[in-house]
Amino acid sequence: MRIRSTTIVCLRHRGVTAMAGDGQVSLGDTVLKGKAHKVRELREGKVLAGFAGATADAFALFDKFEQHLESYEGDLLRAVVELAKEWRLDKAMNRLDALLLVADARHIYMVSGNGDIVEPDDKVLAIGSGGPYALAAARVLLRHSSLGAEEIAREALKCAAEICVFTNQQIEVNRLER
Repeated sequence: MRIRSTTIVCLRHRGVTAMAGDGQVSLGDTVLKGKAHKVRELREGKVLAGFAGATADAFALFDKFEQHLESYEGDLLRAVVELAKEWRLDKAMNRLDALLLVADARHIYMVSGNGDIVEPDDKVLAIGSGGPYALAAARVLLRHSSLGAEEIAREALKCAAEICVFTNQQIEVNRLER
């Protein structure tokens, strides 16, 4: 059984990119921690990164991603592509069980160990066990509310926490502006 962390949502709205994560860390069906920090600011606050999945694996991926981001001087797409290639081809990394959401002021990407890199059409992505619920809530709020990016991210995670037992309402939101 692995220690798992979920849920992350990231969106861009009105020139603001917001990434929010809940605080729950679970081992099987037991809550181990309620106030984990799953979103990091990188490159002096110019890049956000969040994770869902096996906690130790996610920290290893954060480190690898940050190395690529530094070596490509903050070029987010290049860093994501290189991370995905390494993750897929390296035998040790290939076993890592996590997903990453990364964003700067212009782009949002989801990166997986299968070599997948996804940039959303509608400027919103969510990962983790509560990800589908947070994604649906964020899309509705983007279309039908006057809330800002941070508030939408927070409310989307609150909705996910009401449905998903692996998501709690200890929500942390980070933001970037253009």
